[in-house]
Amino acid sequence: MDAIELLTTRQSDSNLSYPGPSAEQLEVIKKAALKVPDHGGLKPWRFIIVKDDARDKLGEIYYQAAVAEKQDERTISRAKALPQRAPMIIIAVSPYQEHPKVPRIEQIESAACSVFAMQQAAFAQRLSGVWRTGYFAQSSTVKTLLGLNEQDEIVGYLYLGTPTVDCTKPVRHKPETFFTEL
Repeated sequence: MDAIELLTTRQSDSNLSYPGPSAEQLEVIKKAALKVPDHGGLKPWRFIIVKDDARDKLGEIYYQAAVAEKQDERTISRAKALPQRAPMIIIAVSPYQEHPKVPRIEQIESAACSVFAMQQAAFAQRLSGVWRTGYFAQSSTVKTLLGLNEQDEIVGYLYLGTPTVDCTKPVRHKPETFFTEL
């Protein structure tokens, strides 16, 4: 797949199954994550790879957070099953570093670029994924149970695997809607 095809056909797929990324595919995904813009060379990203039985551990962390933070019954009842939606999850974290020229938002943006680069690398290797955020990315209990600091930002959970449905999504956005000239 060439770069133009990758950039113009990439899509998110939430119906994922085995196999997940092989060791070789994961190495490519990791390399892509580290080639993103990084103002000041701060390397404002850390990644936690969750696969196999670790998905059960992550489900337990979600469950404990939902109960401790008094979430609604639906969130609590689904918590343990959420990490089972894909063979592998990569948790992308932006650990904030005080810097006179690189504000917090730029550090988070760099980490967000890393998630996109990883998803692109997966797609280029005929895998797929979906980038999820929501309550479990914002939960202070989840951060604590993952060993993160309160100021660390969970930028997202990148669910990776093999798409179960061969369904190319229609073009949703037309460039002329979003681009103008000054």
